[in-house]
Amino acid sequence: MAELIARREGAVGWIIFSNPAKFNAMTYDMWQALPQLLADFERDEAVRAIVLAGDGEKAFVSGADISQLEENQATAEARARYASVVEAAYRAPTVCAKPTIAKIRGLCIGGGLGLAAACDLRFASDDAAFRMPAARLGIGHNFVGIRRLVDLIGVASTADIFFSARKFDAAEALRMGFVNRVLRTGELDAEVAAYCKVVTENAPLTIAAAKRAIIEAKLDGSTRDIEGLLKMIEACNTSEDYREGRAAFAARRAPRFAGR
Repeated sequence: MAELIARREGAVGWIIFSNPAKFNAMTYDMWQALPQLLADFERDEAVRAIVLAGDGEKAFVSGADISQLEENQATAEARARYASVVEAAYRAPTVCAKPTIAKIRGLCIGGGLGLAAACDLRFASDDAAFRMPAARLGIGHNFVGIRRLVDLIGVASTADIFFSARKFDAAEALRMGFVNRVLRTGELDAEVAAYCKVVTENAPLTIAAAKRAIIEAKLDGSTRDIEGLLKMIEACNTSEDYREGRAAFAARRAPRFAGR
């Protein structure tokens, strides 16, 4: 069964792309479900970080489910509907107020590359394999998705992976700046868990303000909401967590942040 599986482990929300028979290819329903699951975790005060991962060891996401492409591309209306649903899924991790981390093992292809790029951070196993195969399928990739990759890995690397449609490995993904860390396969889970522990023990309001600032920095000047960002920063500086942070520092103990 093709589905998204959501679960919470302590302060970490997990979203698992599960379609193992097709290397976790994304069906229309899976694309459609992602924004709501992220919104649910965003509202859950117990969740302070969100990890996106593939089901099993063979793939993160291998792209869109090819068996549905004819139906989803049959008419202009169908193409527009499908494009809207897919872009909403890509956008959801970028606008989520909480940190989003892609845990990548195995294949990360096409739509999987786009989903990983939409997350704040990407941790990959050394057996991960990446590809943007649009030019081998005759599919036009939208502007927003290409701009997201340009922002992440630069013009030349984006041009390379789109023009050639070639596969590249985790080491090259690290060199071009697509992934933040590459771990041995047996170390990936522990490293992601350790990183999430660090993040979830930090001040949630500060992290939310930092992510908002990162989002604003990518926008054109005319569309930025600097006033809203300043309010978030002021909320940090007048929060109980700020007082707790100072008290913990003075007492040389670990802070206990409540997100207030």
